[in-house]
Amino acid sequence: MTSLNFLRVFNVSYNDLQGKIPTGTQLQSFNASAFEGNPRLCGAPLPNECREIDVDSKNNVNEDVDNEHDELPWFYIFAALGFIVGFWGVCGSLALKKTWRYAYFCFLDDVQDMLYVKMTMCMARMKRRLRD
Repeated sequence: MTSLNFLRVFNVSYNDLQGKIPTGTQLQSFNASAFEGNPRLCGAPLPNECREIDVDSKNNVNEDVDNEHDELPWFYIFAALGFIVGFWGVCGSLALKKTWRYAYFCFLDDVQDMLYVKMTMCMARMKRRLRD
């Protein structure tokens, strides 16, 4: 973002931004009003000077990142469990219940027949239109 040099208008007011504004020719050229409403934002062109980040806040950021990595395997575990339950819920019931299996394949046959009839009718209509 600091390498952008073609912006005429830049306004990030009231976006709850925080931290130091990156140094670069473009961002420092804008008026301080473009950054208003972000009390935790500091650095030029704002009058707020940036202070060093506390060691405790650095540790909190690292803890948040670590917690995100701990939660990631649970996502994959539950996704796999959901797939297994869903797959065997459908396929298992079709494999074990003869009446459900029969009804399912009759439904698929009906859908196939309906699609074949619609496609044949559309082809006949197109051939008729092309002949005329």
